[in-house]
Amino acid sequence: MKAISIRPFIGSKDFNLSRSFYNDLGFEEHIISPQLSAFHFSNLIFYLQNAYIKDWVDNTMVFVEVDNVDNYWAELLTLNLTDKYPMVRLVPPKTLDWGKECFVHDPSGILWHFGEFKVK
Repeated sequence: MKAISIRPFIGSKDFNLSRSFYNDLGFEEHIISPQLSAFHFSNLIFYLQNAYIKDWVDNTMVFVEVDNVDNYWAELLTLNLTDKYPMVRLVPPKTLDWGKECFVHDPSGILWHFGEFKVK
């Protein structure tokens, strides 16, 4: 097998609100159907579904490796996401044994980790 990509499916409590959030976060939306969109950023892609199962969404986490967490954090702050989306939470960078990461909780509560590793 030669893998080309991995594209997780995530759910949303409010599909249109989540679509707006991910567009504001910098992803480019490609509408597949009225219930499904693909969000692209560079070579990263995930699918957002108009589907909400509390236990699934509450336990969904996505890790995105970035080249510099501090720079990405500064970019996040300029987006004013918590002003536009009161339910969104941002957690500043933390340095850990393996590297550094910051967190974004999307409008549905999905936890996004944006991190960089010390050793690759």
